[in-house]
Amino acid sequence: MENIQDYIASGILELYVLGVTCEKENEEIRRIALSHIEVREEIENISDALESYVIHNAVAPDPTIKPFLMAVIDYTERLKNGEAPTFPSVLNESSKISDYDQWINRADIKLPENFSDFYAKLIGYTPLVTTAIIWIKDMAPQEIHQHEFEKFLILEGTCDITIEDKVHSLTAGDYLSIPLYKKHDVRITSSYPCKAILQRIAA
Repeated sequence: MENIQDYIASGILELYVLGVTCEKENEEIRRIALSHIEVREEIENISDALESYVIHNAVAPDPTIKPFLMAVIDYTERLKNGEAPTFPSVLNESSKISDYDQWINRADIKLPENFSDFYAKLIGYTPLVTTAIIWIKDMAPQEIHQHEFEKFLILEGTCDITIEDKVHSLTAGDYLSIPLYKKHDVRITSSYPCKAILQRIAA
């Protein structure tokens, strides 16, 4: 057996803690650790350092990801249960709220009682265009889109959408398109959730 300090310095223990060593190496490391306290301590130190690094560099998940995932699941189930797919028109500067009445007025497309910050209900999907009715209570965090254009038509409430350094104050009936590669975020300015048509279009 080589010098134990050389073994510790070899990097094999870091690989072990990361879970990328093979079973034969794992067995050897466990055997050596049983008889060498230095190895056990080094494994603990590496584990603690890795945990500390992960905690320090953790990034909070985008709060819109889960609601959109749930919206996709809901939409898929609706189609399985016989709902006919629909294809809302692409949002543009001439779009009006009334263009989307057939979805807005549906009894099953409404804000649930247990709403927290963000809720989405898909009303149309193709590989190129995803359309949803969304509700935002307080804000949607800053993001940048590299592969899709994002478009809004405000249905109820008011909000400020900041694109880079420019603030766009929107109210019911207002339309806004987000360019690619631009930082943007949404802040709700009304005392109740802002409701909007949200469309994501593949670039």
